[in-house]
Amino acid sequence: MKFKIDTREKFTIITPDSDFTSDNLTAELKELLTSFLQHKTNLVINLKNAVTVKENLVKELAAWQQQFYEHQVSFVLCELQLPVQAFINQLDLDSGLNITPSETEAWDIVQMEEIERELLGDE
Repeated sequence: MKFKIDTREKFTIITPDSDFTSDNLTAELKELLTSFLQHKTNLVINLKNAVTVKENLVKELAAWQQQFYEHQVSFVLCELQLPVQAFINQLDLDSGLNITPSETEAWDIVQMEEIERELLGDE
């Protein structure tokens, strides 16, 4: 499984080349997420190429998001295909995941969270 990684000033975008259906992908993604979390890198995961996902991966993404936020780092999913969004809704995980319709909106979320952390850090 391949990932396109695009590094920006305040965040990094990971875009998988295909669906999240193999265990190898899950292992590769875990390695990437661990590295980004250790470096406190804000992350946007663009799922525009994923038409299907496994339940365990969605639950793992929710757990990863929690870990990122516990470390004061943003974690946003964007551009979900309708079947993936419907599956996440069916699992009742949509309210627990930070999901945006577009990559631009994901960038906005990351930047707003950065500002919020800066303001709260000054108190």
